[in-house]
Amino acid sequence: MVVVVVIAAVLVAAAALMALVRVERGPSMLDRALGLDLLTASLVCAIAIEAVWSRRTETVPILLALSLVGFVGSVVISRFGVRQSGSRPDVGAESGAPAEAGSTDEEEPV
Repeated sequence: MVVVVVIAAVLVAAAALMALVRVERGPSMLDRALGLDLLTASLVCAIAIEAVWSRRTETVPILLALSLVGFVGSVVISRFGVRQSGSRPDVGAESGAPAEAGSTDEEEPV
């Protein structure tokens, strides 16, 4: 069991180090957001490894809350990035994109 925990801890530490490099180097805001998301996931994994090693179950709510914060944070940052770039996925023919097959610009009667 000790060998497995040590190997898992080394792999999580390597992932966290690579995430820090991605956050530092960038080059764009979304690359930095991806690095922070990976850093949050690495932190969740490190806490999970500690919980398994010490056989404590009271860290499960902490893991759940941290995972939720990481997910919501990355969704908010990605939505902010889409709005900053000016592209809107719900805009079809107005943006110059080709129309889908079988679709018309006229509204259908209800």
